[in-house]
Amino acid sequence: MKEQLAITRVNRKLMEKILDGHTLEQLNKVPDGFRNNLIWNIAHVVITQQLLVYKLSGLPMKVSEALVEKYKKGTQTQGDVTQGDVAEIKASLFSTLDMLEKDIEDKIFTSYQEYPTSTGFVLTSLSDAIAFNNFHEGIHLGYILALKKAL
Repeated sequence: MKEQLAITRVNRKLMEKILDGHTLEQLNKVPDGFRNNLIWNIAHVVITQQLLVYKLSGLPMKVSEALVEKYKKGTQTQGDVTQGDVAEIKASLFSTLDMLEKDIEDKIFTSYQEYPTSTGFVLTSLSDAIAFNNFHEGIHLGYILALKKAL
């Protein structure tokens, strides 16, 4: 799983560069033809990883329920975020990943609730969830790059 987490970390570093390279106004802008903005997509990948890995393992997530409700699957941009919100989301890019690596080392994952994804792939284990999460984050990175061009 170390290799999978290394891939996640590279993707998160790319997202951090997006955060660092755009103004608050740009992060909040929903370009014509899009439903969401840059910051929504970045927060969404953090939330999705927590749901796929922790919630489906029956463990407490490392993010607030408020963030989950705002950025989970099926939501869309609901208004502008503040610079403080951006800082929280940016910090969670790596704090959640660091905690996952520690929790894997500590062997806290003992069960997994099977989950059929919207793509048709059925997750049956923590390993599946981490691999699928990379696929999901890659999709959103592509969407983020399209949003950047539309700004």
